[in-house]
Order: sequence, then C-alpha cells, then structure tokens
Amino acid sequence: MKIHEYQARQILTEAGIPVPAAEVVRNADEAVAAFHKFGGQMVVVKAQVYAGGRGKAGFVKLCKTVAEVQDAAKFMLSNKMVSYQTGPEGVPVNVLIVAPGVDIAKEYYLGIVLDRAAGTGVVIASAEGGMEIEEVAKKSPEKLFKVPMHPTLGLMPFQAQELAYKLGFKDKQAREVAGIISKLATLFVKTDSSLVEINPLVVSKDGKVLALDAKFNFDDNALFRHKDIEAMADETQERPLDVRAAKAHLNYINLDGNIACLVNGAGLAMATMDIIKLHGGEPANFLDVGGGVTAEGAIEAFRIILADQKVEGILVNIFGGIAKCDLIAEALIKAGREIGFKVPVVVRLEGTNADKARVLLKNVKSELPMMTAATDLTDAAQKVVSAVKAA
Repeated sequence: MKIHEYQARQILTEAGIPVPAAEVVRNADEAVAAFHKFGGQMVVVKAQVYAGGRGKAGFVKLCKTVAEVQDAAKFMLSNKMVSYQTGPEGVPVNVLIVAPGVDIAKEYYLGIVLDRAAGTGVVIASAEGGMEIEEVAKKSPEKLFKVPMHPTLGLMPFQAQELAYKLGFKDKQAREVAGIISKLATLFVKTDSSLVEINPLVVSKDGKVLALDAKFNFDDNALFRHKDIEAMADETQERPLDVRAAKAHLNYINLDGNIACLVNGAGLAMATMDIIKLHGGEPANFLDVGGGVTAEGAIEAFRIILADQKVEGILVNIFGGIAKCDLIAEALIKAGREIGFKVPVVVRLEGTNADKARVLLKNVKSELPMMTAATDLTDAAQKVVSAVKAA
C-alpha cells in the first residue's frame, strides 16, 4: 500500500524528523489562501499522486504570485498526471500541497528498502539527492552507501553515525542526520514498510536539515496491525479493478494480454501464464482466488475479469484440494448462469473429485456453450489460445 506525500510528511513529523511547513489544499481558493498564509512569498505547488516524475510532467511548480498559484492549482486539479511511472492513462489529481520555498544549499537521498535475499532492511544513502536514485545507481553506483539493518536489533547508533559522516556531515549536523537516519529505521520496522524514502533530504542555506519529500510503501499483509495507516489509502490512485479485487480478497494484477487467468495458487498462476505464452497467447492478468474457491468468489472473479475490455478468452486452472473439484465446477456453473459468458472459457480441473467435476461441466455444455472442459493444462492452453485466435 502507498500513501501520499502529505501523509508521509505527517508520519515523519510525528516521529520527530524535521519537515518544513505545508498546507494541504483541494481547490484553487485554498491554494491562494495557503500562499497568503506563507507571507505571499515563493511557494511550491505539488500534486499528490502515487507516482513519481511529477516535476517533469509539470505537476510541481514554483509560484511567486497569486495568479501563478491559481493557474497551477487549476491545471493540476483538472488534468490527469502522465509520467513514466503512470503509463499513458495517467492518474487523477485530487489533492495538492502548497509549501513555502526552501533556500537549499545541498540535497541528499535517504531510503530504506527490504532486501529479500538478505532477509532484512537495507539503508541506502547518497549525497546525490533530488534526482532519480535509479539513475545514480546505474551511472555512479560508488555514490550510494548501503548499510544492512540487523534483523532483530535494527540499525545500530554507530551505523547511523558512520553513515552521516560518509555523506559528508560533521559535528552537530552529523549528529542531527544520524538521528534522522535512526528514526527512519525505527519507522521502517514499526510501520511494517517495504520502502521508506526521503528524497531530497536537504540542508538549507541557514544550516537546517529538512525532509523535503517523503514516500512510504507498506506491506499489505501487515495492515491489520495498522488501521490508522490503512485508513490513509486513496482508492482513486489505484486501478478500479485492483481495488475491486482487493475488497473481494483476490490477488489480482492486470496485464497487457487478452487471455484472462483464474487460478487457485500463486505458483499455479505463474505456470498458467507461462504455458499461455508458450502456446502463442498473452495473459491478461494474474488472478489467484486462493485455496477455498466459493461460488461467490468465482462469480466476483469472473466479473472482474470480464470488466477488462481486453479479455477475449478465459483459462480457469484449478487444483482441487481444500475445495473439491465438483464443488468448484458447481461454482463455475453458477457463475456462468449469473454472468453469461460472452468469450470462450476453458476449464481445467484436477485433484479431488475431478471426474465428477468433468461430468458436471459436460452436462451443462448445451446451456453454457462458451465453457469447455480440458483434459490437462497443455490441452487447456492450446484450446483457449485457438479459440481466441479463431474468434
């Protein structure tokens, strides 16, 4: 789960990390009021979206007059932001922040990511902040400093202090930056984050160290422990089908192909997508309905799949274990009767009571002519790819 910059700023502030003042606004009048609140001096108007590349897309603007603030706010709130991270469809902008300009002397990058190979968080820092850290890593990897956190003890104070010195800080500033690094590491663990990032961490010309922008990604599986964070979610920033699938407790990822997959089990879903490609097709999604497929879950899964206009065929690949194949077949039949299949649906069922399930599917062939049973996974992939190409 992601949150907006203004929400990330709030979390940093509550943790004692210095963040400059800012006002959250939702229309041009509120933006102008914020401009006056900050003394009518230069301000930054920033769109609040779950994507990077705002500056290059024109959704971060320096404004010196009321007219500039009004124009920036009206433009951002009436247009979708399109950047290299959003794709051509863009994302809507419903919230802005207005912040007074900061006279910056130097910018730094500070972040923590989950290293799954090492099984712990890794603090990453660089004196090359304020730009895409991926480019720094690609072109000048020696400018990145990486410090692994202890899996149980976290980041040690001496590690934070050493990292501050490596970034070039000295004396009081080094201690201040080490404190920020330690607090960020504590937040990473406390909030069950997969990524926290301050970019840029700046030193102003009057010597203040400030977190100018921030980003948090949280582990969805841990949100039950963080109802306050879960409440920060902004569904308008997510794809509608992703939101719908999450509410139905389905693991769904939209892809670019035209053959949808409905599978129980993540590994089986990956294999299903692979075999579709092997036989000349392109998967339209990853969809894992879990081990206990119910009629209601199958119906909602089909509705989500069929809401994608790209879908021209569906491959259902279920291994009956916890849920028996005949019960799954009954759920699929109920789904077909309620929804009405308009595209070819090829069903491969294996496991407990698979023979009974095939009989059930055969008996409704005349009622649901678009649904076809397959003998195995290869047969299923061949049939659905052929049906889509024929159509």
